[in-house]
Amino acid sequence: MTKIAIIEDDSAIHQMYRMKFESEGFDVQLAGDGRSGVELVKKFRPDLILLDMQMPEVDGLSALRIIRKEDWGKTIPVIILTNLGEEESPKELRSLGISGYIVKADLTPRQVVARVKETLAKS
Repeated sequence: MTKIAIIEDDSAIHQMYRMKFESEGFDVQLAGDGRSGVELVKKFRPDLILLDMQMPEVDGLSALRIIRKEDWGKTIPVIILTNLGEEESPKELRSLGISGYIVKADLTPRQVVARVKETLAKS
């Protein structure tokens, strides 16, 4: 079963995505901030991470920096899932090897699942 970690501070949003991904047969784990997201990823070792940028404790960019420093985290596909437009996001994201960028308001959960499946098929 394909494992997805969703690191997102808005509980309504992460529950909505959890239900959609689980209905599609994914094993989903959630974290509500960057710090617990890094811990989750260390233990869960997902096949893909959906990562919000703006979160309390540790933001998405900082969490991604931490994940990418670890041997196990260098190659995990990461899709940014945020309400920031791509032009507003930190330029450093590209150098950290993200696999995609999704503005939450632009896509339905079904479209997000489709994007995740495409990304997984490429990796």
